[in-house]
Parts: sequence; C-alpha cells; structure tokens
Amino acid sequence: MPQTSSTALDDLLTVRDFIRYGVSRMIEADVSFGHGTTNAYDEAVFMVLEGLHLPVDQLEPYLDARLIGAEREKMIGLINARIDTRKPASYLLNRAYIQGIPFYVDERVIVPRSYIGEILCAEDGFIGIADPWEITSVLDLCTGSGCLAILAAHLFPNATIDAVDLSKDALAVAERNVKDLGLEDRVHLHHGDLFAPLKGKTYDLIITNPPYVDSEEMAALPPEYRAEPSMALDGGGDGMDIVRRILAEAPDYLSDDGGLLCEIGTGQYIIEDEYDSLPFLWLDTEDSHGEVFWITRDELLEG
Repeated sequence: MPQTSSTALDDLLTVRDFIRYGVSRMIEADVSFGHGTTNAYDEAVFMVLEGLHLPVDQLEPYLDARLIGAEREKMIGLINARIDTRKPASYLLNRAYIQGIPFYVDERVIVPRSYIGEILCAEDGFIGIADPWEITSVLDLCTGSGCLAILAAHLFPNATIDAVDLSKDALAVAERNVKDLGLEDRVHLHHGDLFAPLKGKTYDLIITNPPYVDSEEMAALPPEYRAEPSMALDGGGDGMDIVRRILAEAPDYLSDDGGLLCEIGTGQYIIEDEYDSLPFLWLDTEDSHGEVFWITRDELLEG
C-alpha cells in the first residue's frame, strides 16, 4: 500500500527522496507517459525540479537538498495529482520544454513533443536547409501552443513566422507564449483551417505537426492522452485526413525552393502506398523512425 500523505511528509526529506517516491507511486499506479518524458524516472525528475523552480537540466547539484515543509507538501500534492487525475505533468505544472525553451501549456493545447524540434536542431544541420539565414519566411500549421513557430524564430533569425490553428483556445495559449518570449514582431498568429487565412502567401519552409491519430487508436487512448483536446489528435479513419489536405495544398504556399517538413506518426506506409510517385525523405530521431518526412515543392509538383 502507498504511504499516506502524512507519513510521506514525515519520511521524505530530500529531492532524491521525492524522485524515488514519485517513481514508485507512478509505477505502482501504472500511469502512462509520452508527454515530454517516456518513463517514470524522467517524469518524476521533471515534476520535482520544475515544481521546486529548479533548472530541469541540472539534477545532480540538488539531489540531496532538503525541502522545507511547504515544499514537501507541494511535492506530495503534485505526485498525488499525477496519480489521481492522470493528467500529464505539464498540465499540472503549466510548463513544457522544447529544445530547452520553456512554454506555458494547459488543457487548451496538446503538450508540446514534436520530433520536428529535434530534427531542426540537429548538430549537423537540417538536411533540407543549407543556410538558416537564407530562410526568410516560415509557416507553422496546426501550431497549438506555438512551440514550433517560436523555435523556428530562434533557428531562422532572418525569417518572419506565420502560425495557424483552427482552435481559438490554442491560439490564446500561443499568444501568451509569443509574448512571454518577446517575439510579437516576428511570430504572427492566424485563426483558420490550414492554409485558409494565408491566401497569396508563400514560404521557404512549412513545418507541421498535424492531427494524425487514427480512429482505432483514438478509442484506445489512455487517460493522459484523453486529457488533451481531441481536435489536436484526431486524424480521421486512418489518421491521415489532414496530412492528405496538406500535401494537396502545400505546393501553392511554398516558394520555388521551398519545402515541407511534416510529422505523421505511424502513417509512413499509408502515405508511401498512396503517394508512391513522391520521393519522401524520412528523417529519424533518437526516439522515432519514419514519423517525419521532408519533401520539396518541386518534388510535390513532379510526383
């Protein structure tokens, strides 16, 4: 049986203690992960460090630091909430990180976790872009919290960024993040259905992490994923409804040398079979294989 909160408050003293306790509780409760962390240990470390307003990438200096009474109560409450509500930790803390950049998040957006961030920030550079300074215009479709649009603003210092979402609630969160990071002059938010609010515009780079969960998987999602807005996850019967629309319309919104970087989850074989004439370049990360493709405007038009 898990310790009661009063017993835990008496027995748990240090950062190390609360991480161990959090790991044990989450494993025992069989919670699900995938919202920035993939296991109980990483989740517990994130919750304790973020909950104590400590740097989330600097665990070692704080492992044996003792918590004061109010901090211990807060940690017990946070761990209990993670177990009882099954909400992702980022919702409980209103914080997520992409490539070290902090973002405000709540239940109006999915928790940021796109593989596109890792691909764009690869040490050897992104294969589709020779010089980041040559990128002058970027579009982030289905922007959600605005995380990829904001990351693009950091990576492409000469670019103006447009970001689109169908959800006004999501755009309110994105607006907060844009303001918090001082990027109002470079990241412009648009409400609408994919390319609809962008008539006549073209971009050197389009990035998108659209809804791509299929109907069968939607029905089987664990509670952590059901806490997120279904609009941001549901990709229709086979998950590829929005991806097909993006492929059909993207050439009209890409500059002559532009390209599309798109995350599609596990739909690689569906897309390859359906668009067998298109030379998709599949880009892997440490934790993904065949979930993100790159394709240029010329390749889309020739296929």
